[in-house]
Amino acid sequence: MRDVLYYSLMLLLGFAWYRFGQNLLRKGNRDENGELTKGIVGPVGFLMAGGIACYLFFGVLRALVRAEVPCIGKGCAGQLYTLAANPGEFWANVLFMVWMVLALGYALYVTLRIWFRV
Repeated sequence: MRDVLYYSLMLLLGFAWYRFGQNLLRKGNRDENGELTKGIVGPVGFLMAGGIACYLFFGVLRALVRAEVPCIGKGCAGQLYTLAANPGEFWANVLFMVWMVLALGYALYVTLRIWFRV
């Protein structure tokens, strides 16, 4: 039951993130105060989000090739989940990393679209 709640909340948060990005893209070049519409992240945040997304994407590829993933979180720091011994925890961590890569990638996409409007 806890897993169903966890994945439902992940989907709900992903939908809210998507709607927030679409609302930003739907706005014009200027907001209601006459200022330029800002993206989700600024220049430094853009570089940081890109770096974190690349690191997590590399982690996903590494996990799929080696069939092992380190635990993500405070409660299990240093623990390694393998596909053979812990398939549930392995796929939960891989899914979380993929979800983070998609969320950060979408933030970068929305920001680039706003920056390069004509």
